[in-house]
Amino acid sequence: MMELLLSTLRLSTPLIFAAMGGFLCERSGVATICLEGVLLTSAWAAATVTYLTHSPYLGAIAALIVGGFTMFIHAFLTVKAKADQIISGVVVNLIAAGMTPLLTKLLFGSPTNTKAIPISERFSSTTLTVVACLLPFTLYALVYRTGLGLRLLAAGDGPEALETSGVSSQKVRLWAMSLAGMVIGLGGVYLSTAHASQFTRDMTAGRGYIALTALIFGKWRPIPTFVSCLFFGLADALQIQLQSNPIFGHTFPVQALQAFPYIVTLLVLVGFIGNAKPPLAIGK
Repeated sequence: MMELLLSTLRLSTPLIFAAMGGFLCERSGVATICLEGVLLTSAWAAATVTYLTHSPYLGAIAALIVGGFTMFIHAFLTVKAKADQIISGVVVNLIAAGMTPLLTKLLFGSPTNTKAIPISERFSSTTLTVVACLLPFTLYALVYRTGLGLRLLAAGDGPEALETSGVSSQKVRLWAMSLAGMVIGLGGVYLSTAHASQFTRDMTAGRGYIALTALIFGKWRPIPTFVSCLFFGLADALQIQLQSNPIFGHTFPVQALQAFPYIVTLLVLVGFIGNAKPPLAIGK
């Protein structure tokens, strides 16, 4: 049981960072289907800079910068250029999926993975997991207990009222999305320099979309979203344990077990998305 709990926490960590970043964006009124792309670019930056500089801290800083920049692309397209938010998110995901193997090929000679990072230079997975578990409560205090947070909520629910009071909803959305990109960047740091020892092509494996589902399941609130991330982490941990532990003497195909977390995601979307009410100005 303890092993399952620890595995759940480890597998939930990148989901929590991505979902909390999505919370900041969507609460400010911008749809973020691009969580997958931001996770991917920040994971690449963390692994690459850590390997080249032999410093996990410089790798983490690079991931925060690249994650923020990737999200800023989405912010520019949606807030400034007024592009459709879903299409913009898909564009960011496609850019990330194409650019990361290209840059990996240029720097390391292979499009599939970066060089392995020695264990002494990797980031502490325990530290990042603790940060991830504290983050939802910190964001709750920031968003619901400060004037800055209330402006963020107003940008997502009533931007006209925010403009009337003399505050630019565009500026609020821009800073919220930049902060969100850095939060998601911590998820990338975890994936490539703590949970693993290198960046591999498409290593996010749909975690950005699962995090978005957790955000919807949590009704765009940080603490329920955190619990949702733990639920999806548990589903992932269970499929790993079931691969080595037969059920009633029967083993299941590995491919079927690996699909289990995604099947759970689909069931949650079908069962709950109709009951979830997003911020009023999202997508507008």
